[in-house]
Amino acid sequence: MDRTGRRRALASPMAVWGVTRLVLLLFVLKVFVFPGADVTSDVSVIYQGWYDILRHGTFPLDDVTWQYPPAAALAILAPGLLPFLDYPSAFFALVFLADLAVLCLLLHTGPRPGRTMRGAWVWVAGVPLLGPTVYARYDLMVTAVAVAALLAGARHPRLTGALAGFGAMVKVWPALLLVGASPRGGTPWRRAWVSAAVTAGAVGALFAVAMPGAFAFLTFQRNRGTEVESLGALVLHIARHAGWHGEVLLNYGSIEFLGPHVKAVSTAALLLTALAFGWLLLWRLSASRFRSHTLADAAFTAVLMFTVTSRVISPQYMVWLVGLAAVCLCFRAGRMTVPAVLVLSATAVTVLEFPVGFSHIVVSDWYGVTLLFVRNGLLLAATGTAARQLWRSTAAGDPPAAESAGRLTPRADRSGSRASVR
Repeated sequence: MDRTGRRRALASPMAVWGVTRLVLLLFVLKVFVFPGADVTSDVSVIYQGWYDILRHGTFPLDDVTWQYPPAAALAILAPGLLPFLDYPSAFFALVFLADLAVLCLLLHTGPRPGRTMRGAWVWVAGVPLLGPTVYARYDLMVTAVAVAALLAGARHPRLTGALAGFGAMVKVWPALLLVGASPRGGTPWRRAWVSAAVTAGAVGALFAVAMPGAFAFLTFQRNRGTEVESLGALVLHIARHAGWHGEVLLNYGSIEFLGPHVKAVSTAALLLTALAFGWLLLWRLSASRFRSHTLADAAFTAVLMFTVTSRVISPQYMVWLVGLAAVCLCFRAGRMTVPAVLVLSATAVTVLEFPVGFSHIVVSDWYGVTLLFVRNGLLLAATGTAARQLWRSTAAGDPPAAESAGRLTPRADRSGSRASVR
């Protein structure tokens, strides 16, 4: 691609990104009012309250809604870097910059040999589908770290490991980013695992020494119920129409089902998570082809599995999946197009159930239950399709996708778009 063509290819996503992000900022700054509940109260009330505690050198030990690893404190404290803005405005500005950073990473990798601009378009289109919620939570910041880790890939395994380890200490799920790091990749991937472990250990130890209660969050979720938007909650939503007499209450910072049989549903969710872990282990033992896109495909599949089987599927979780889907579609030889489209569809439905239709979810009326069936059904379909594609693309007898579409050139191999990382 010549310089003029590259500029044109970059101009369109940047323009659409600018317009859509301006609209998001206008919503969170309340210039415009988005339908449904006020999603910015988490920032102006909860996050700002935590900020006032954290800046004095301790974690919010008396607040059971603090359920995050210790490095999450950095995201909550970060608005203090912009003292000329009030806390909510500073927070929104930092999330905006994290969003821009992801776009820049995807635009940088898109024109390279063996890559495409599809990933950038997934990010440009997917983030605003969540509405203002995406700018009113710190999950987009974590997603930026995860995207950077995966795009570092085979070229910089130590950096990939360090970013994954750091991300895990901010919000746990980035620990899954290295599930596709090839055990046959030799020393570089061993360095990635070591780098992740050292980084996570060092960050955790630093917070444990510097701030009391760094790991108190581990005990704060012990008595949680089943959150009303989760997959398991569908059973309880239907049970309410059959005479079940449980309750829907604010519990541990989210709206959850409490009452008879809720513990059984929560236990079933944990068992499904264990089965997902077992499938991933079986896949790792069976896989024989590890290509340049396998790391991203495996991370996307793993996070899908652990999101779907969670007791909580909060709306902001969708930005994790959008970010990982965007990385997967950066690779021309990748196989995750269908799961990515399903995730984008689920994201569009998510904004209809929260914040727009959340009152329908809380009372379990048929409109709310239908929205959940569609959203969670799309996520289930994405998970199953992603798992199937991951298995097939790494099976011994499966030809690389790039070979069926045209073999990679030697130059592409030298650029890091290799058919295998071995």
